Formats: sequence, structure tokens, C-alpha cells
Amino acid sequence: QGQLVELGGGAVQAGGSLRLPCTAPGFTSNSCVMSWYRQAAGKQREWVSSITPSGTATHADSVKGRFTISRDLAKDTVYLDMTSLKPEDTAEYYCKRDGGSRCYAWGQGTLVTVSS
Repeated sequence: QGQLVELGGGAVQAGGSLRLPCTAPGFTSNSCVMSWYRQAAGKQREWVSSITPSGTATHADSVKGRFTISRDLAKDTVYLDMTSLKPEDTAEYYCKRDGGSRCYAWGQGTLVTVSS
């Protein structure tokens, strides 16, 4: 219960856009901090974006101005809107829930591939 599910990954050309939803069927995540991380092949997992329960969003410098994290409290879903995608954005993208032991969870990831 409370397992995170990421959707929306796929293949896109450079300059394109994708939206990644993250939800947890049967679990209310609205009081938790939600984040996106990514891991490219052969590299360490890195933080991308976070959003607090009150809606304060932060983004890594590498994606600032191109990616936007948001949450729909009614749908209990967090989104990562990615625009102006670059080949270096290619990675497995993971949703993470945090803010206490009740909240803590990782999703299984969704693959984003950006071709030049």
C-alpha cells in the first residue's frame, strides 16, 4: 500500500516535451514532500525537483527554466513537466515521497530517452 507509480516516460526528440505523473493508488500523499530524481546509465542518481505540501517548488540548476514540478491535490498526483528536452536528460526518472516514516517511498522508475 502506498507504492508510487510513475507514468509518462518514452522516447522524444531533442527540443520536445514530456509529462511524468506520479501517484500512489490507495494512499494519500498530500502531506508529504514529493520529489523527482533521475539516474543516467553509469551515473549516480541525482535530484531533479521537489515540491512541499504547501506547493513550494525547487529545481536543480540543470533543469531550471525547462522542468516544472506541480501537484494536483484533488487527484493526489504529482507531475514533472519537461520541456526543451536535451539528450543529456536521458535517464530513468524516479518519484520519491518523503517527510516522515509514513511518507517514505520510491517508485520503480520510468525511462525517458531523448534523441538528438
